[in-house]
Amino acid sequence: MAFQKAVKGTVLIGGGAIATVFGLSQFSQYRNKHGTFVNVQAAEAVTVPIKHDFPTREEQILALQTTREFDVLVIGGGATGCGCALDAVTRGLKTALLERDDFSSGTSSRSTKLIHGGVRYLQKAIMKLDFEQYRMVKEALQERANLLEIAPHLSAPLPIMLPVYKWWQLPYYWVGIKLYDLVAGSQCLKSSYVLSKSRALELFPMLRKDKLVGAIVYYDGQHNDARMNLAIALTAARYGAATANYAEVLRLLKTTDPGSGKERVCGARCRDVLTGQEFDVKAKCVINATGPFTDSVRKMDDQEVPNICQPSAGVHIVMPGYYSPDNMGLLDPATSDGRVIFFLPWEKMTIAGTTDSPTDVTSHPIPTEEDINFILNEVRNYLSVDVEVRRGDVLAAWSGIRPLVTDPNSKDTQSISRNHVVTVSDSGLVTIAGGKWTTYRAMAQDTIDAAIQAHDLNAGSSKTIGLQLQGAEDWSPTLYIRLVQDYGLESEVAQHLASTYGDKAFEVAKIAQVTGKRWPIVGKRLVSEFPYIEAEVIYGVKEYARTAVDMISRRTRLAFLNVQAAEEALPRIVDIMGKELNWSEQKKKEELEAAKKFLYYEMGYKVKSDQLTDSSEITLVPSDIERYKKRFHMFDKDKKGFITILDVQRVLESISVQIDEKTLHDILNEVDLNKNGQVELIEFLQLMSAIQKGHVSGSRLAVLMKTAEENLGQRVVIPVDRSGGGL
Repeated sequence: MAFQKAVKGTVLIGGGAIATVFGLSQFSQYRNKHGTFVNVQAAEAVTVPIKHDFPTREEQILALQTTREFDVLVIGGGATGCGCALDAVTRGLKTALLERDDFSSGTSSRSTKLIHGGVRYLQKAIMKLDFEQYRMVKEALQERANLLEIAPHLSAPLPIMLPVYKWWQLPYYWVGIKLYDLVAGSQCLKSSYVLSKSRALELFPMLRKDKLVGAIVYYDGQHNDARMNLAIALTAARYGAATANYAEVLRLLKTTDPGSGKERVCGARCRDVLTGQEFDVKAKCVINATGPFTDSVRKMDDQEVPNICQPSAGVHIVMPGYYSPDNMGLLDPATSDGRVIFFLPWEKMTIAGTTDSPTDVTSHPIPTEEDINFILNEVRNYLSVDVEVRRGDVLAAWSGIRPLVTDPNSKDTQSISRNHVVTVSDSGLVTIAGGKWTTYRAMAQDTIDAAIQAHDLNAGSSKTIGLQLQGAEDWSPTLYIRLVQDYGLESEVAQHLASTYGDKAFEVAKIAQVTGKRWPIVGKRLVSEFPYIEAEVIYGVKEYARTAVDMISRRTRLAFLNVQAAEEALPRIVDIMGKELNWSEQKKKEELEAAKKFLYYEMGYKVKSDQLTDSSEITLVPSDIERYKKRFHMFDKDKKGFITILDVQRVLESISVQIDEKTLHDILNEVDLNKNGQVELIEFLQLMSAIQKGHVSGSRLAVLMKTAEENLGQRVVIPVDRSGGGL
């Protein structure tokens, strides 16, 4: 009854606010309907032929070296840079793109994975009467609809729940979310709605129950960000853009304009990072789309130019899928320090973030323990007390640098623009900075428009609205069934391939290895609990992957889902890539070490090892210490004070269980803190203390020893697979 009264009150309070924006909603719907018509027209107006396949990297490098002059040279292979290349090439401009690392290796692969307008920005727009914020939200909502349309295999609508714990907040948030729907107009994904407390708990049973009033559910989009970025790059390549990863710009080339006598940027001196070969790429227009590195390229043009980028670090963590429902996200609109936290299902795991703190620009941002614990504490505030939120359940963590900018053309150069900024220097360098993932296409359109105007290029209007990306053309929600039926793939693997490669999934299935089993017929997994298969490594090389890091983080998403699983898959990945790319044994060793270093520092493996060190405090009560000592001595029969592989093998043989020596070595190595080939009693007690505090979870040695103790004297099956436990 109380809930019904609250809803009635919500409607009465919100009615006035809704009425005030009714005219706006009508205008939005008119504009959006008109925009939909334009979408179809723009996509159909592309006259540039598209190739069936994209060129090899070697062919792309050759094109960069031999083309006399490009119309447009884009520096930066993130979402915005690749978007600029696609926009330019589909207008008929001769286009090149250089990326010094891999496509999406920076910020574009480290996002919250949302395609959204920004509920919080709309709130600020209304509260502060900020038209720029409103315009940014409106543009983002239009781009959200377009992105879901042009890459349906990589993106989908996602319901997000906003739990309400105070009665007065229900009308407040309801009005705000309804305004969000209204601004989207006819491109609203699905209408938001209010839930009672019981219904909210039914849909999100992990939610904290006490003081819960109800909830509001709204819809935004979600995507696989790195794969989306790659799809944009591959689509540009198929339209004829000469795109190359691992091609570093060393300096900008300049020439003197005979008419004005001024220096003009006319290209770039670059280096193939993989071969060391240097060459010039000439272009009528050079575009700087380097995200956090915007100022470093601007200073190549003019050393005296002031910085406009104000980098901000955002940390995310990934936890097991059981922390959230399969198809319902959660929004914490007001954290303890005023930030917003999203808690979302993604790739059958749960992603939580983000933080927002000033940082230095670096190619290798590292998540901090402080940020990880901040996110965990906020998650604890919203989840039921029945759900123990453990530090050890963090499977991966990463930091992404958001390139916030100050507009150099603004009178107030200290104010940070949440929108994107396009500038043209005196020498003609076009810079695009700021903005957000969702609006990459609009940012690219504005950039190419500015480039055409500044350099008098012969090209028409943008053609990218409604232009389908790589894999979208013949994709359908049931495509995976054909993969199962035609190739004998596991259903989970087939669904993964269809949602990753779209209609190109058949190309991956064709090269999948026969398993030799009754089922599945083809498709050998890289690791048991994830649907990634070995054939994807071969196909990933075709998609311009050139390092093991490319493969574990951006062609597959293993590093972002579970760093231990990624490390486990690395040897096989390196072997396959080595065969495809003719790597020497030394090169394979270097790739393995580089990938492990990437996992250790950039994906949170270091903060995992910091949870259990040789100086970790033991906080067990005396009775627990005696219990664990007894368990340890069951293996250490000789009272040496340590156990080795031989001790574990002896106990397992006594209960007729066999585990291969390599697996046993890996199990002990997880706990062998001083790396002397044995596990001392103190190390075992440190492990059990860390497990009890929730700092470590899923230790195979702890599970093995407990199971052996409980079942001594009878034959049992002891699980030794790496668990779902995390960092």
